[in-house]
Amino acid sequence: MPGTLTSRLPDCRPLLADPADLGIVFQPIVDLARARVAGYEALSRFPGTAGPEVWFAAAADAGVAAELQALALHRALAAVDRLPHDTFLVVNVAPHLLGSRPVQAVLAGRPDLRGVVLGLTGHEVVADPAAVRVQVAALRARGALVALDDTGGGWSGLGRIAALRPNLVALDRSLVAGLDADPVRQAIAEVLSGLTGRTDSWLLAQGVETRGELAAVCRLGLPLAQGWLLGRPASGFTPLHPEVAALVRAQTARSGVADTVAGLLRPVRQVEATEPTPGVPPVVLVDPSGAPLALRLADPRTGAVHTAAVSLRAHRGDGVPETLHRALTRPPAQRFDPVVCTDTAGAVLGLVRVEDLASAAAAR
Repeated sequence: MPGTLTSRLPDCRPLLADPADLGIVFQPIVDLARARVAGYEALSRFPGTAGPEVWFAAAADAGVAAELQALALHRALAAVDRLPHDTFLVVNVAPHLLGSRPVQAVLAGRPDLRGVVLGLTGHEVVADPAAVRVQVAALRARGALVALDDTGGGWSGLGRIAALRPNLVALDRSLVAGLDADPVRQAIAEVLSGLTGRTDSWLLAQGVETRGELAAVCRLGLPLAQGWLLGRPASGFTPLHPEVAALVRAQTARSGVADTVAGLLRPVRQVEATEPTPGVPPVVLVDPSGAPLALRLADPRTGAVHTAAVSLRAHRGDGVPETLHRALTRPPAQRFDPVVCTDTAGAVLGLVRVEDLASAAAAR
């Protein structure tokens, strides 16, 4: 029928025949406590004026959704080896396509997934959530981290967090828009921030476009932010503009987050000490209550994996200078081991690296 949505969708088949027409751009994700780029999100760009959602809808309509998803994933993963030091790359995959043959073939082509954050996005119904959990576990064993939207998908947002235990949770633009003037949005962000802090993950505020929204995000203690105010998508891995870095430092200074270790927390995988395969370091070995017992670390020079005692614990509200002093006065063999941050009940919240403490102390 002329004029229907289907008739207006682009034809994906030429694009699949000439994959060079699909471009990838990278939008920075900013570590607010350190006023630097923590990672990038790979975003697909298609010919013409139609956005990615239109192209993926057209692919689904034509029965080639998995093929187009695999192409976008292949183009994004090709950039991982060019990532700047100490950053990550978010590559997005629809959960219902994760187990498809084309997507699995692309992922199999990169055995080492360190530096990759698999973003599970979209609102399609997931027919077999248990299969997604198995697929995600296999990718984690190869070094990948996992990110989730806070809403949408084949099961509820909180249900997905409980099922997949993501390393990063995205607070959507619909909740970030007007955050500075909306107590309800602020309350939702606070709840999600507390939840992610207890589940070894970071909360990412997406779509930060105004100074007021940035101020609210910093005041709430959210660790990561992304949006046009902070950096627009670009063809390469661009650093944070000096004016933006100064703006972020000013906002975090006003919020007081920069003075505590809360803003320096990094998520870490937790594994009960009785499990036989702890996975890719760093890993915290915990007892059944979640209290830390030991660390599994990799030597930065040789890559050799070893088990280390938990030589220092800190709380979210501990000051940066004091924690740095405690870290550097440990015995030489443990001086640069990460600090384990725990809640008031002794459960692990994440790790704080000594170099991050030193950088934060120097910026004061």
